[in-house]
Amino acid sequence: MRTRQLGNAPLDVPVVTLGGNVFGWTVTEGDSPRLLDAALDAGLNFIDTADLYSRWVPGHTGGESESIIGKWMRSTGKRNRVILATKVGMDMGDGKVGLSAAYIERAVEDSLRRLQTDRIDLYQSHQDDAATPLEETLAAYQRLIEKGKVRYIGASNYKGDRLREAMETSRRNHLPVYQTLQPHYNLMEREPYESDLAPVAAQYGLGVLPYFSLASGFLTGKYRTPADLQGHARGASVGRYLNERGLGVLAALDEVAASTNSNPARVALAWLIARSGITSAIASATRVEQLSDLTGAAGLTLDAGALEKLDRASAPVAV
Repeated sequence: MRTRQLGNAPLDVPVVTLGGNVFGWTVTEGDSPRLLDAALDAGLNFIDTADLYSRWVPGHTGGESESIIGKWMRSTGKRNRVILATKVGMDMGDGKVGLSAAYIERAVEDSLRRLQTDRIDLYQSHQDDAATPLEETLAAYQRLIEKGKVRYIGASNYKGDRLREAMETSRRNHLPVYQTLQPHYNLMEREPYESDLAPVAAQYGLGVLPYFSLASGFLTGKYRTPADLQGHARGASVGRYLNERGLGVLAALDEVAASTNSNPARVALAWLIARSGITSAIASATRVEQLSDLTGAAGLTLDAGALEKLDRASAPVAV
């Protein structure tokens, strides 16, 4: 599995990250260990989750994914083989939200307990918190790093101006800097990352870890008509891509897949991995058989003609 350096941190990660949002949601707790074992054996040792996952499921309160991953690591003794990323800041209910120092210090203990570990390799601000001074948030992370509970920090769902402000706040106050950015970015969602966030990431050398790399499954090619959406957990989010542009992107993926003896999912991930500044594309799997698409994408190099075809088909529509 190819690896790249995680921003400016002395840590190499695979070019595909295993997304943990599915554990306890579309992958049951009983099925999760087999999938996690297979992923690790395939070289997918960078796992990204969040305290929020999967609070949106009826009857869940959040933390389900962390708990499943934690039980697996503890029962198998594989913690030292995993590069573990999680997040803080989204609304967990009962006032548990934001990036205040007090809340971060409480939330990290909850995550560590669920994950059954003494450290988090990459702890990420899940979203910006305009109500909390950036210096307060970053100082809280500094204390966690000094205690050995967190190794590196990252940001997700920030606007470009706020991300730049956070980086300058770190430098000005000699506080830890964000090493990574986790944006919503894929062939169907190229704005606002490319215009707003990519320049900031490049300026500060951030490692970029796009989420929804397969556009909630749309880029696998399995959703091509409204009928294909029936009965799927992500049907509502995928439906917005069933338009002229989306079908054009699928057609381009089909062409490139045919010419590379591959499939649309692998090609879509390979396109993302090939983009300037991208460190690792986050993608989930719900079955062991799907892991071959993630590992296959890591080994697929697209030529200039294929990249141009995909760039042209996915070009954002001018408003």
